[in-house]
Amino acid sequence: MRTMRTILLATLLVAGSGCVKKSTYEAAMADNHKLHADLDAANAHGKTLDDKLKELQDQLSQLDTASKSKEDELGKVRGEKDASDKELADLRRQKEATEKRLAQYKAMQDKFRALVDTGKLQVAFRNGQMTLKLPSGILFPSGSADLSKGGEQAITDVTNILAQFQDRRFVVAGHTDNQPIRTVQFKNNWYLSTARANSVVQFMIKAGFPAKNLAAAGYAEFDPVASNDTEQSREQNRRIEIILVPNLEELPNMADTP
Repeated sequence: MRTMRTILLATLLVAGSGCVKKSTYEAAMADNHKLHADLDAANAHGKTLDDKLKELQDQLSQLDTASKSKEDELGKVRGEKDASDKELADLRRQKEATEKRLAQYKAMQDKFRALVDTGKLQVAFRNGQMTLKLPSGILFPSGSADLSKGGEQAITDVTNILAQFQDRRFVVAGHTDNQPIRTVQFKNNWYLSTARANSVVQFMIKAGFPAKNLAAAGYAEFDPVASNDTEQSREQNRRIEIILVPNLEELPNMADTP
């Protein structure tokens, strides 16, 4: 009521002043009527001006909380967008590396086409790697790790083509069938497969291929490509594989792996 008296008094002072325009007086009276109406409404609901102020402060607090929540959500969305942009950039780099790798594979395959057509060589992908497969029957006499004349010619032909890719590394892998071998020279298939792989590597080095880009490995009978149930399938398993080793840039990005 104190507030109402103050406002009423101010209104009377305005009205009693001879210096106040009629329009100003009427505006003051209108504001006074509006305030009366607001106070009457508040009193009708048992509210004081302090109650109304507290209500408005509560609404402001709720709006502030909602605003902070929206800002947090926006920050999260921005963070997710940054992560998505990084993933997209990584995918683009992987795509470019894959296209480059496939182009090189195609070029290599085209160069080997003549040998493939003669049956001396097969080009395939195993375990995600480009692999040149040469049957052991073409390269070695039975039970031996010494290259035959035909084997030397086949490895020479392959090396001449691989020499165009001397910046790449290759693993020469020897494989046997599951038939056991036990001789003075080879105690088992591990010895035979490793010796055959090493023979091919040594011949390639003599033919001029960089030794630092070659490796030899023996797998014995433990990485078959056929069942070993028939002579034909065992013949498929007796082989030399020359495997193209992927470059580091061709591998997925592992920087973020925990």
